[in-house]
Formats: sequence, structure tokens, C-alpha cells
Amino acid sequence: MKFLEYTPLERLNEFLSRLNLGERTIKGCLEAYSCKHTGTDKKLSLSLENEILDYLGKSSDTDSSSPAEFLLSRSSRKTLVYLVLTLYHMYPDYDFSAMNAHQFFTEETWDGFKQIFDTYMFEASKEWTETNEGGSLLETLYKALDEAVKLAECEIYCYCPDSDGDPFLERGAIWSFNFFFYNRKLKRVVSFRFCCLSNMLADGFLMDDLLYEEDGEIFDVMDM
Repeated sequence: MKFLEYTPLERLNEFLSRLNLGERTIKGCLEAYSCKHTGTDKKLSLSLENEILDYLGKSSDTDSSSPAEFLLSRSSRKTLVYLVLTLYHMYPDYDFSAMNAHQFFTEETWDGFKQIFDTYMFEASKEWTETNEGGSLLETLYKALDEAVKLAECEIYCYCPDSDGDPFLERGAIWSFNFFFYNRKLKRVVSFRFCCLSNMLADGFLMDDLLYEEDGEIFDVMDM
């Protein structure tokens, strides 16, 4: 996997690097990668493939909606390997299991992504419109993604792990989303993670207030 630089993505990253909205902060990051193996990718890819095949060998699932049924297709296994490799490049210190990751990947449509984006990024979109001339935040994002991976040819995946297995989760996170736009023909993927943080929790203000209140209660009891 090779990191790819795209100016339109960098412009969005600069805007979403830390958008302070008072009590909350919106953060977002877009990263583009070529799926051509480099360095240790070949060894890791083989390890992930073997993990999947081992799972298939032990699985007795016949349900068409089961992970085993989906991964019988070699192209599906390759897609999962590329997505997990992307996760490894985004978070090199985190150990991802192919099968554990597979449980948290769901395929999405552009309309499904748009609905989530419009709902959760409403304030960020409003801020973008006020500080940038021409085009909404979603339109700008669409054009940037289209330049990088040609959206009409993309498969869209959402990665939603539980809190214990989520390397994206930051202190004070109110919500977070992780999307992957994968173009099979171009062998290229763009990751887009965005989240909302509570400034009070992230800065430790709320914890300090709680401790202060507890200390006050202790002293009140002592006075009695």
C-alpha cells in the first residue's frame, strides 16, 4: 500500500483537522492509498489470506448471509485484505485480525453515506459554507473523492467496531464514523474517518468538576 497525495483531499483535511464548535469539536481525515503491495505488505497480505482460508476451512456455515459464504469469493477475500491493510497503514501500532475486522465492515451506498454525513456533519457543513465561497462541503467532498477513486466505480464500506476494538475512538468521543471508498479497477482506496469530541471531556474539565464536587461533599460531611 502506498500513500497517495491529492490536493483536494488535503484542503478538506486542513478544514477538518480540528473544527472547534464551542462545546464540541469535529475532526476528520481523508487518506488515499494505492493497493499495490510494497514492503511488508506482501507478507501481511499472505498472513491475512491464510487467516481467512483457515476460518473458511473450520466454518460449517451454510447460511448465504454468513461471513463464510461471502468470503468464498476470491475477489471478496482480496477486498477484505485490502481494507485491513489500509487499517494497518492508518494505525501501524494496532493489530488487526482479518476475521474480527470483517465482522465490523458493512457495505454502504452513496445515499446511505450522504444521509449519515448530512445528519452528523450539519454544523461542519454550515461552517464550511460560511468560510468558503462556492459549493457545499458535501459537494466538495464528492469532487475530491471522485478525482481520487472515481465514485461511480466505487464500493463503499463502513467500519463500525465495538469500543474495545476501535483504534479510531478518542477520549471524549460523542460519535465517530469510518468509511472506505474502494475502486477495484484502479486498485485504490480512500479512507474517511470523522468524529465529534466533547471539549469538556477531551480537556478533562468534566472530570475535574466531578472530583471537585466529590471533595466538596466529603468536606460537608466532615463539617457535620
